[in-house]
Amino acid sequence: MPKKNQSTQNKKYQEYVEKTSPKPTYMKNCTWAFFVGGLICTFGQFVHNQIESRMNLTHLEATNITTLIMVFLGALLTGLGLYDLIGKRAGAGSIVPITGFANSIVSPAMEFKREGFIFGVAARMFSLAGPVLVYGITSSVIVGLIYYVIGR
Repeated sequence: MPKKNQSTQNKKYQEYVEKTSPKPTYMKNCTWAFFVGGLICTFGQFVHNQIESRMNLTHLEATNITTLIMVFLGALLTGLGLYDLIGKRAGAGSIVPITGFANSIVSPAMEFKREGFIFGVAARMFSLAGPVLVYGITSSVIVGLIYYVIGR
């Protein structure tokens, strides 16, 4: 008898949860992600075009500088607490561009702000960036070797 009563309670609880849970707004979320991600990428392309034309650099040189600027802006906005506000609205639209990489490195480090900017934030940021750099460099070497072997 108690199992039957428990089963009925579980069903009632599930019905209650389904009725009171907020329904996700997939189209709205996708639209925000699309437009915010597009704005970030459009801004990056604008910066790239300005650097390439005004500084008279090659495409590759301008691309490297643009990457540095976008990572810096992502880290700066994270440090100021603005990137989290953008991320709440845009979701993947703010994570996919390279500014999302900067956010993923700086954001956990900001939790150590109490310990100071040198021994807290900076030390933690470099401890988080270490594995990212090691795996990034390792994977780029492997891809480079594969490209070299296949290209021969």
